[in-house]
Order: sequence, then C-alpha cells, then structure tokens
Amino acid sequence: MSTDTTAPRPESEPPDEETEPPTTPRLTVGYLATPSGADGVVLAVALARVTGATIDLVCVVRPVPYDGRPGLAQYQQRIEAQAAEWLREGAALIPAGFPDRTVVTVDDSFAGGLASHAVATQARMIVVGGTGDGLLRRHTLGTVSNELVHSSPVPVALAPRGYADRVDAVLDTVTVAVPVKPGADNPLPFAEKLAERAKLDLRLLSLVSLESPFDDDSSRDARTAQIAVARELLDKTRAEVNAELAVDVLVADGATLDEALANLPWDANDIVAVGSGHLGSSNRVFLGSTASRILRWTTAPVIVVPKNS
Repeated sequence: MSTDTTAPRPESEPPDEETEPPTTPRLTVGYLATPSGADGVVLAVALARVTGATIDLVCVVRPVPYDGRPGLAQYQQRIEAQAAEWLREGAALIPAGFPDRTVVTVDDSFAGGLASHAVATQARMIVVGGTGDGLLRRHTLGTVSNELVHSSPVPVALAPRGYADRVDAVLDTVTVAVPVKPGADNPLPFAEKLAERAKLDLRLLSLVSLESPFDDDSSRDARTAQIAVARELLDKTRAEVNAELAVDVLVADGATLDEALANLPWDANDIVAVGSGHLGSSNRVFLGSTASRILRWTTAPVIVVPKNS
C-alpha cells in the first residue's frame, strides 16, 4: 500500500481537485533527478501545452523495512524529504502557467507507485524518460519504463533520450501505427481522441516488409501487392475518422521491417501512438515486437496504448 505526500512548489499551489473542471486531463510524470527524468518532464510539458493537462510530478521511494531498531521512522522521513527536494528541482523545468503539483509516494516498486497514483487520480497517461546510456534522440528502456510498458493500466508516454533539449516543442502531429493483421490491437481510437483534444494532425501509418532475402520478380510483385493492400486499408481508415481532422496516410515499405522504419521521416514535433501486443492482458500496456522496433527507430516520443483500450 502506498501513501502520498503532496509537496507543492511555493510559487504554484496544487490545484483544488473539487474546483478543477471535470474534463481537465491529468498526467502522472515519473521523476528522478537524472537526465532521463528531465526528458520526461519536458515531454509532459509538451503534452500539457496542447491538451491543457495538469501535471503531477511524482517520485516514488521504497519503504524502509522495520527491523525493530529505533530511528527508522526518522530515516524514512529524511528519504521522503530528499525526494521532495528532487521534485522541486524537477518542477523548475515546468514553465509558469502550467498547473502542476509534486507528489512523494511510498511503494515497493517505482513503476507500481506511478501506476497506483495514475489510477487513483484518473490520469490519462503516465509519462517517463528512458535511460541515460542510449543513443541521443533514440529510445532505450530503463528498469522503470520497461516495467511500465509491460504492465501499466493507462497509456505510457516515453520520451527519447535528450528530449529535455526540446523545451519549446509544440506537438503538431500524432502518427498512429494502423495494424494490417486482422484482430491486432488498434491504437487509432486513442490517437483520434488525442488529435481532437490537442488539435493535432493525424498521420495514419502502415508498415510493409516482405522479410525476404530474395530480390527477384516474384518478391517485388509480392511487395507491390502488399503496398497496395496497405494503402487501400489506410484510405478506408481515413474515410472513417473525424472529417474535421487533417489526416495524412503513409505506407512505409522496405525489404525488412527495420528498413521500412529507417525510411520513415520524423519531425521534431511528432508523437507516435502504438498498440499493445497480442500477449498482453486486456486493459494493460504490453509492448509487442513491432511496437518495440518502432520504438527503436523513431526519434519522436511514443505512447503505448493498453490492449483493447
């Protein structure tokens, strides 16, 4: 069981839950005093800038096991006080005018504490950075982000390494990977709602790869046929989404899936939505194989949507 301690910034009192408009979205942002923690904060600001969301900056500390010795309660308090100080430093990355609050929560698991807070506050997303030892502007999952993308009950937004440098990022397009296989989890409803709320353009993406080592007439004909099927699917999908949205369609193809992904153009103000894999549980995030490869190749933030969300 976790306990929350709200630690508001002096210059920004936490919003009054009872007076906030009921439609105001909320983001749970996992924070540690690391570069990847800053990446997550800046992505949360970019999302809040276009959605009007309130930001909960959350640091999770583990409970000190009780072993009968005196002073453990005071030690726990010092740990929580240090976490509150880190949160104040992280909150300094949030520009004035964005509603936010800082929260220290106690839980055996950092990811579990974030998920519990998100559920308790009805947050629309959990936002985190990756790890600090990956390629710049690419995604590398750390311990916390990896656990979240395989268990979270709410969508998880992942910031690529170095996203903290994009402090003025204004998201303008959400790219959604539309599945080609029947029965595959489809993140389109989530992406469409995000585009409507944030007034973003919508880009429908289909990936085509033959995964064949041969470059002969038969292989090329099969690839051409796959591209035609994918484009037909995207055109049909475009006709079904909100007509007020600016919608583009893109078929990315290559001899392999990695080649198809490498050919994709990404803009500094893009964000990507992907669905969960078939091995995941309903209403839980589970990063599948195709989404993992998209995550590896894109330089844009990625939102992983729970299965059947």
